[in-house]
Amino acid sequence: MEIGFLGLGIMGKAMSMNLLKHGFKVTVWNRTLSKCDELVEHGASVCETPAQVIKKCKYTIAMLSDPSAALSVVFDKDGVLEQICEGKGYIDMSTVDAETSLKINQAITGKGGRFVEGPVSGSKKPAEDGQLIILAAGDKALFDESIPAFDVLGKKSFYLGQVGNGAKMKLVVNMVMGSMMNAFSEGLVLADKSGLSSDTLLDILDLGAMTNPMFKGKGPSMNKSSYPPAFPLKHQQKDMRLALALGDENAVSMPVAAAANEAFKKARSMGLGDLDFSAVIEAVKFSRE
Repeated sequence: MEIGFLGLGIMGKAMSMNLLKHGFKVTVWNRTLSKCDELVEHGASVCETPAQVIKKCKYTIAMLSDPSAALSVVFDKDGVLEQICEGKGYIDMSTVDAETSLKINQAITGKGGRFVEGPVSGSKKPAEDGQLIILAAGDKALFDESIPAFDVLGKKSFYLGQVGNGAKMKLVVNMVMGSMMNAFSEGLVLADKSGLSSDTLLDILDLGAMTNPMFKGKGPSMNKSSYPPAFPLKHQQKDMRLALALGDENAVSMPVAAAANEAFKKARSMGLGDLDFSAVIEAVKFSRE
């Protein structure tokens, strides 16, 4: 099975590498072509444009940074639309809003292609380990045909129905995650400022009902003010913004998420956008000074 892959950021690189390791033929493209070099060393082919990837491959996956990038790859010159046609499938695994997914779906299907949106829950380590959670929607036949690849990329794939549902589910998941991270940050800072050991707080949380992999995985490095980017803070804030817009659309009051979004915005203004989203704790520390 040959798969095209557009976008080799933190997630896309790990995902395409997994496909190669499991025997898939992979043709890659990235806006900065030098990022393809490591994949080539492991057997990938490279194309210079998204259109060339689409022309070569029956199935193409995209993993891009935001709605603007997802739309650009499809609609710009030398983009997906120039070569998508009947018999080809396009799977966009970027985290975008439902409106963006619907616009891409309409364009792809209008040219005779098939479309699945498949945003993922999970960051760098789950991507490297093939332990992502895939939240797919769209063409059911294409979803079924993509299962061999999805089984390499993730530990569970959900089919959620019509296009837009995958995007919405991912935004809900990331809204909860961002709100939890902000509350966790406040707890660590409060413990420290109250003369308590934040390391002991981690031990206590790990033994109780609130234990979860995010606190366990991020807490120790947060206590050391170390934030290697598994999921960049700027992308978390983007997802909070899109989730709040979804809340507005459905008249859902979300004061906790709105407050968390302000903390992520503050962290971005402090120049922390390219660090891991756990760096939001620095905004909490700043507000206490």
